[in-house]
Amino acid sequence: MNVSLVFTRIFFAILSIFFMTIYMLAAPEGHVAIKAIIGVGLGVVLIMLLIGFDTLFRRFNLRSFNIAVIGLFIGYLMGQALVLIFHAVLDISALSLVLAPTLKEIIAIALFLFGTYLGTIMTLRASDELYISIPFVKFTPTAQKKKDLLIDSSVLSDARIIDVCSTGILDQHIIVPRFIIKELYAHSETGDETTKTRARRALEVIKKMESSSNLGVRFNDTDFPDVKDTTSKLIRLSRLIDANILTADITRIQMASIEGIKIINIHSLSNALKPLMETGELIKIKVQRYGKEPRQGVGYLDDGTMVVINGGGNFIGHIIEAQVLSVKHTSSGRMIFCNALDENAEEADDEYREAEYYDDEED
Repeated sequence: MNVSLVFTRIFFAILSIFFMTIYMLAAPEGHVAIKAIIGVGLGVVLIMLLIGFDTLFRRFNLRSFNIAVIGLFIGYLMGQALVLIFHAVLDISALSLVLAPTLKEIIAIALFLFGTYLGTIMTLRASDELYISIPFVKFTPTAQKKKDLLIDSSVLSDARIIDVCSTGILDQHIIVPRFIIKELYAHSETGDETTKTRARRALEVIKKMESSSNLGVRFNDTDFPDVKDTTSKLIRLSRLIDANILTADITRIQMASIEGIKIINIHSLSNALKPLMETGELIKIKVQRYGKEPRQGVGYLDDGTMVVINGGGNFIGHIIEAQVLSVKHTSSGRMIFCNALDENAEEADDEYREAEYYDDEED
């Protein structure tokens, strides 16, 4: 929670308590102390209601709020029109003599609420089909439009983003915030060598993306000086411009799930495009290290997928043939479980005998 939000809540809490206390003290009857306590209590209840509404509407972006306001205005005009028509009908007919005044008021209120509701709903439903541009409010067709993607520093440090951009699927939809670039320049000058290397690589990626004629990278100058955390800035900017976030950091997904922002993780995208292994399929894999279980070995495919080989612990450093048992999907990627074939044991024995033969010859 940023400082300005805390200050605003405290300010309105003081105002609520102050005005409710003054209102209760102005009452002609009752003890002053009791009225003051009641006023403070009502002020606390009021500020709690305000904070509750703030939490309820936290997931709504500025565009949705603007649409709702315009919808209420159009609904108000429609409701007033229905009420005026109702009064005109009463003036030119005998219904004004038949209907009781209370019934007239109820009908007028019902027509006004009906018109307001209908106008608001129609505006909300037609917002994707209208193009209205007024100061600070812009309705654009969004039903057939892909959302833009905000790029964070973790993606820029991943060289795979260049390959993704080269496919053309992200053309004209990449937005790089200026505060991300400032942060990268700062990291490239200060910090440890790893941080400097990642920051410099990210800046090189930005230059390559900018030089691509078809990609159409855009830069956003919006900043939030009151917010220090980069993730919070990204989320606020995403909500402001109604965009998604492309990241390679899993912590951003966890935070955005609370904020109601859609996050696209490049690792999840990469895992989704990896080739699948079927049960019973034979693969050749180099056993690189021991696994967690006895006689278990671990190897890796060319795309980085971990392969766990039961019975592969005896073949460290060897390329063996294994049969796929299952493919497990995890948060960090895919894992393939295999059984080492018996033929590998025979090959290993032959290599062992051959090594012994050459040792004897040297002796």
